[in-house]
Amino acid sequence: MAGLFYFYRMDFVILQSFNNYMDAHLLMGRLESEGIECWLQDENTVTIIPVWTNAVGGIKLLVKKEDLSRARQIFWEVENNRKQAVECPNCKGHNIELVSTPRKAANWISALFTYFFGGYALGVDKVNHCFDCGHEFANSNETNTSA
Repeated sequence: MAGLFYFYRMDFVILQSFNNYMDAHLLMGRLESEGIECWLQDENTVTIIPVWTNAVGGIKLLVKKEDLSRARQIFWEVENNRKQAVECPNCKGHNIELVSTPRKAANWISALFTYFFGGYALGVDKVNHCFDCGHEFANSNETNTSA
């Protein structure tokens, strides 16, 4: 059985890695609606044990080798649409990502709690970070987290 799975998997390559299953499933759904066969690798591991995300390389979205070019085109279209949805209030740029902020005391307390007591980080605050001007801002509309 393992040999059969390996043979089947050889035709697939990684399109993108994700830190959460929501973004991975949104892009996977878009690709499948375009007729591109794809699947997720390490989704269960990352979802059940989130602290292993970096160790396993995140949730990997795999597509067939022959569909890679078209899948990349769709991915960049989705990514550009996502970026255009949020504008920096400081410079009006669109080079923005949602990032964890180390500036709040609650985030440091959560990190220390996790280090000493194990388990998962409590609530880590995220902000939009503009990579053009460095401005960080909260966004009441969190639709920018999807791919």
